[in-house]
Amino acid sequence: MVDVKVPVLAESVSEATLMKWHKKAGDKVKRGDNLIDIETDKVTLEVAALSDGVLSEILKGDGEIVESDEIIAKIDNGSADSKPEEKTTKEAPQQQSLPVDEKPSESPKTSPAVRNLISENDLNMADIQDKDGDGRITKEDVVEYLDKNPQARKSAPNKHTQQGRQPQAAPVEENTEKAVVEKTPEPEVAESSPTPVDKLEGRSEERVKMTRLRQRTAERLLSAQHENAILTTFNEVNMKPVMDLRSQYKEEFEKQHGVKLGFMSFFTKASAEALKKFPVINASVDEKDIVYHGYFDIGIAVSSE
Repeated sequence: MVDVKVPVLAESVSEATLMKWHKKAGDKVKRGDNLIDIETDKVTLEVAALSDGVLSEILKGDGEIVESDEIIAKIDNGSADSKPEEKTTKEAPQQQSLPVDEKPSESPKTSPAVRNLISENDLNMADIQDKDGDGRITKEDVVEYLDKNPQARKSAPNKHTQQGRQPQAAPVEENTEKAVVEKTPEPEVAESSPTPVDKLEGRSEERVKMTRLRQRTAERLLSAQHENAILTTFNEVNMKPVMDLRSQYKEEFEKQHGVKLGFMSFFTKASAEALKKFPVINASVDEKDIVYHGYFDIGIAVSSE
């Protein structure tokens, strides 16, 4: 019997959190197989099997707090021919699924941080190619895949902003559906300004519990804002297309609405579209949860004179 222990942690780290077991009790394991990911305040670690055998017992489950060198599971490396055979006949479906489980552990080599990024964006690891050709998927490979496939980036955030998908999916339907879609945005624009309270019921939100590492990162970033001077950077942008568009419609806009068409309208629209494309930026932190907002609240400071 071989004990599976928490790795020896750094002196400044007293405890860690078990993130996710990749094997179940009764599964066969090989030496070097990643059994579980462990997260501390500073790093994410992989715990590998020290021997071939059967993962006979899991002592600590996902999400539990453990200490350095604590026993979290046991591997039976001496009775691989007796008890495992009984479980083989009873758990035949699991035996067939073993080849599927082994491939992710040996072909796409990834770090825990990369696996978390893939999981957060709800991606299929088999679709991502490694640039170096060494069989190891890096964070840069995932980011490049998301840049080339923007629709893949939307698949996971749409869990948090389900309302944003409806206007995009409707134009694919028949002409009768298009008529409904064209009518839908108009009342929303008209009603949103005079009666914003009525819209509160349809403002979707989703809470996601932060991992230990992300909690510590948020604390350090907040502390840095209080202790350090915050600077602002500026980038030059070609505004000619916006200026031409404003010149084209400013007279018509002023006649229809009674106010001049300024540049702030374009900036606000661009901000809303950016938040739709990158919903993570439209999220906030509430204690130990990340709150993803399915709506866009943009405040603008204006002069009273």
